[in-house]
Amino acid sequence: MADQNANADEQHLRTLFLGALDGNGTAYAAFLKQIAARLRAYLRRRLYGWPDDVEDLVQECLLAMHNQRRSYLRDQSVVAWAQAIARHKLIDLLRAKSAREQLHEPLDDDAEDLLAASADDETAARLDVLTLLADLPDRHRLPIVHVKLEGLSVAETARRTGMSESAVKVGVHRGLKALAALCGARSVRENR
Repeated sequence: MADQNANADEQHLRTLFLGALDGNGTAYAAFLKQIAARLRAYLRRRLYGWPDDVEDLVQECLLAMHNQRRSYLRDQSVVAWAQAIARHKLIDLLRAKSAREQLHEPLDDDAEDLLAASADDETAARLDVLTLLADLPDRHRLPIVHVKLEGLSVAETARRTGMSESAVKVGVHRGLKALAALCGARSVRENR
């Protein structure tokens, strides 16, 4: 019975995707909605400890599928094709997380003294951060200000902003990613 349901589901998704490849926008929208739900479930099982990364990864997968849609061979399983893309994106994420964790080795006391900043440097850095934060939408800026700068809990931030706790966590995560991108763009401009 499970095999019949899986085959019927595969056939339905394949029909929608083939219609999308032939220019049917309605079929494409239905396919994206249904395959996103499958990818979300697939990635949740694999990223159990990192729920904030699941939705970002689903979006990356959908974008990759859109960009690589012409590579799909019409006689192959569309679910297997989508899961292969998801697997590659998942591996990329895990490699990136592993690399970031290796950067967080504790510094010895001498190194900490070398990196200590003066009050003027701290003030300038705070102004830079506040300037960059002003470019972010409220859903990203407010969680960062309350949680990261003011030190409030996620629950307290949710109460103050009217957001759900999950939305606060996502806001911090995506906002920090956006800030990193803004810093990178700023650095490139300054080095020109």
